[in-house]
Amino acid sequence: EGIQEGVLKGRQEGRQEGIQEGIQEGVLKGRQEGRQEGRQEGRQEGRQEGELKGQVATIESFLRAGVAWPVITQATGFDQEAFELLRRQTHASDRES
Repeated sequence: EGIQEGVLKGRQEGRQEGIQEGIQEGVLKGRQEGRQEGRQEGRQEGRQEGELKGQVATIESFLRAGVAWPVITQATGFDQEAFELLRRQTHASDRES
């Protein structure tokens, strides 16, 4: 009878230890996956923001050179209203950084 109790107690303790180890491994793996996803999203957002800032710089260069809006719109796809919105957004993100 003592052996059976010992076996049962050992199984229960083993099961509890296994559950705890599984939880710890799951949390660790979840953190690693979350970090990786965060890095990927950050890179993508950074690229997109860089492209938009490049567009703003290009349009500003056109404007300094005296290029008319119809030509700028044809070359970049941005009209004056869209450019002003884009410029405000990129300048706002500069202030947040």
